[in-house]
Amino acid sequence: MEEVMAKNLVIVESPAKAKTIKKYLGAQYKIEASMGHVRDLPKSQMGIDIDNDFDPKYITIRGKGDLLATLRKEVKKATKVFLATDPDREGEAISWHLLHAL
Repeated sequence: MEEVMAKNLVIVESPAKAKTIKKYLGAQYKIEASMGHVRDLPKSQMGIDIDNDFDPKYITIRGKGDLLATLRKEVKKATKVFLATDPDREGEAISWHLLHAL
């Protein structure tokens, strides 16, 4: 029997949500969890470039580098990517950072 390759990547916030959603979507979907936020402003610096229109300088949160590398590989394999974070400001922020980090 031929294994079906997932063509769609769905990224959610938590592994519990990923597990639940996987039950409802077929083999055409690969579900991954971002484990919450992936980037933040550095705590040791100001975090913005005051000479460049106050452009924020985000860094990868410690411990999230391997996760982002895995997600980047999955994005390259996918035909479509769905950022399915929670419908609140935290979810919006997580999706925004994923969009820019991936």
